[in-house]
Amino acid sequence: MVRWTTKLKPFFPYLEDLRRRLYATVVLFCILFGVGIFASRWVIAYLLIFFHIKGVTVATTSPFQLAGLAVDVGFLLATCITLPVCMFLLYQFVSPAITPRERWAIILSVPVSILLFVFGAGYGFLILYYSLDALALFNQSLGLANIWDIGSFISEVLVTSLLLGLVFQFPLIMSALLRVGLIDTAFLRRHRREAYFAIVIFVALLPPTDGLSLLIMTAPLLLLYEVVLLTHY
Repeated sequence: MVRWTTKLKPFFPYLEDLRRRLYATVVLFCILFGVGIFASRWVIAYLLIFFHIKGVTVATTSPFQLAGLAVDVGFLLATCITLPVCMFLLYQFVSPAITPRERWAIILSVPVSILLFVFGAGYGFLILYYSLDALALFNQSLGLANIWDIGSFISEVLVTSLLLGLVFQFPLIMSALLRVGLIDTAFLRRHRREAYFAIVIFVALLPPTDGLSLLIMTAPLLLLYEVVLLTHY
């Protein structure tokens, strides 16, 4: 036990620094979680206005449903803000051990990552809007009333949009793997079919589930895959 402690003693300052950073991240997450719950009413109100679809009635099925939805909004908001902060703290932790070239590559990737996330989430919002509008019209053509559960409706909109925002980060991940040499373009070209299949399966698991939305949501991801191959030729 003494030998084990002695061997790890030189790393104690780094472990303590890492512990402080993790603690700060947890505290930030809890604060943002509470803020998100408090602000959920405005988030929900905005989404209901944005996704105002003719002939659709959004209803609650339980007196406590909005409370559960507020928790979901708070969790998603806290996650979206805490994640980049956590990545920044991790970058500060490892920055002394990386080269200036690698440091600049990481710094330049930040605005690209933000743009990709915003584009992916915004793209998801628009696709969901037009898809839900089409589905509502289809239901009406069958004589069905569109009474949508607010919990499922808002949760699916938020989760789908945020997941697309995260999925649009995969060109950066692929570029990083190519730079460090874990994969090469020959590997990506050789496994193009498998990658396409994985992308289609992932998008198929997201709402909406109609074929047109599947094609529209899959197309930009396949295009980004090809862009990575072209830029690292």
